[in-house]
Amino acid sequence: MKIILNNREEEVTGNEMTLQQLLDSRNYSFKLLVTKINGKLIRKEDRSTAMIGEGDRVMVLHLISGG
Repeated sequence: MKIILNNREEEVTGNEMTLQQLLDSRNYSFKLLVTKINGKLIRKEDRSTAMIGEGDRVMVLHLISGG
C-alpha cells in the first residue's frame, strides 16, 4: 500500500498495519516521538491499535530538548 510518511510517498507491505508496526519496520527507536495519522495525534499507548491504511498521511517527529 502507499502512504505519505513525513511528507514523502512510501510503499509498505500489506493492506493495513498498525502505527507501531510501521515504527518498528522503519527502526524508529527514539523515546520521545510525536505521531499523527491524518492530522490526528496518536498517543504512545494507542500506537499498537491505531491502524494505517492506503493513502493515509503519517507524521513521526522526534522531540529533542537541550539547554
